[in-house]
Amino acid sequence: MAPRIDRPLSPFLTYRWTLTMAMSIVHRITGIGLYVGTLLMAWWLIATASGPGAYANIQGFTSSWIGRVIVFGYTWALMHHLFSGIRHLVWDLGYGFSPTERESLTWAALIAGIAATVLIWIIAYLVGGGR
Repeated sequence: MAPRIDRPLSPFLTYRWTLTMAMSIVHRITGIGLYVGTLLMAWWLIATASGPGAYANIQGFTSSWIGRVIVFGYTWALMHHLFSGIRHLVWDLGYGFSPTERESLTWAALIAGIAATVLIWIIAYLVGGGR
């Protein structure tokens, strides 16, 4: 009989959480969020092609506070997923695996995603006149 090896049944419950682990999970969640946000984009495109009444409906929704929260979340998910994907590309190229590099890349992706989201919304409000 082979000796029993004691190892955790569910590593995610017993491993010490790191920023890299958390951001990897957030990367997956934002990927799912992008699917949902793409449905909103499809709704907007269909409404745009359907005429002024349908377009007014989608604009009314996206202009509401809940609509703006959803669109802001979609923008953040897109930017976070973009920069996290770049981080994964760097890793796929074989770079950034030392603990300090890994942590720096993770922080950079997190900060860049947030900064890009805020910058996009600032530019949108300046160009759109706050609409």
